[in-house]
Amino acid sequence: MIITDTHTHLYSEAFSEDRDDMMSRAIKQGVKRFFIPAIDSSYTTAMLQLEKDYPEYVFLMTGLHPTSVKANYKDELKHVEDLLAKRDFYAIGEIGIDLYWDTSTLEIQKKAFKHQIQLAKKHKLPIVIHCREAFNEIFEVLEEEKSEDLFGIFHCFTGTLEQAHQALSYNMKLGIGGVVTFKNGKIDQFLNQIDLKHIVLETDSPYLAPVPYRGKRNESAYIIEVLEKLSLIYDTPKEVIAKITTENSKAIFNI
Repeated sequence: MIITDTHTHLYSEAFSEDRDDMMSRAIKQGVKRFFIPAIDSSYTTAMLQLEKDYPEYVFLMTGLHPTSVKANYKDELKHVEDLLAKRDFYAIGEIGIDLYWDTSTLEIQKKAFKHQIQLAKKHKLPIVIHCREAFNEIFEVLEEEKSEDLFGIFHCFTGTLEQAHQALSYNMKLGIGGVVTFKNGKIDQFLNQIDLKHIVLETDSPYLAPVPYRGKRNESAYIIEVLEKLSLIYDTPKEVIAKITTENSKAIFNI
């Protein structure tokens, strides 16, 4: 059984003490594909080192996270463009809009999001969307940019069934992680109405650990808890869900 974690920050300082052990635990669980979203230029060196340390398993994205969209965002976008000119990446992400921490940057967040969508189209890459308290704003930008060459993953999907269908209408897969195991997560109540062909698995580690690890540091090995929950929701064997979601990830990332 090969499991794909489509969203994990393995370069995070949270793993600095036991990264090798953490990776070993995940690989033993069957996680053989780790897709690594970017945050900003301060993490580039660590991401490149991670790829060097685990070349068989690690696949890098580049992009500017919405919470890192500050006054210097144009310099950060230039950094993303420079990286794309130098080497290949598997996606532009994570990008989007986050209104939980700071609403004052909404306008520049929208500009950065739109610019990176256009970069993804130019390089024929998927986007990986971060959305926090910003569904309407995200959909507004996607509506402006929708086209045949717009596709990707709506990371950490936490919306309603209606919002799920709207996300799918923009050629997005839904990234399902630890939230599906939460009692108040709500997505478990309707997820079986979404065909598995639209679903990919993720952890967002070190964040959003699933039950029974909720509140603790998350890691990619815990994706098995997400897989087991989806097995119950879809009444489908874990091995089948792992296979389908890995194939879905291959369709997105082209590897």
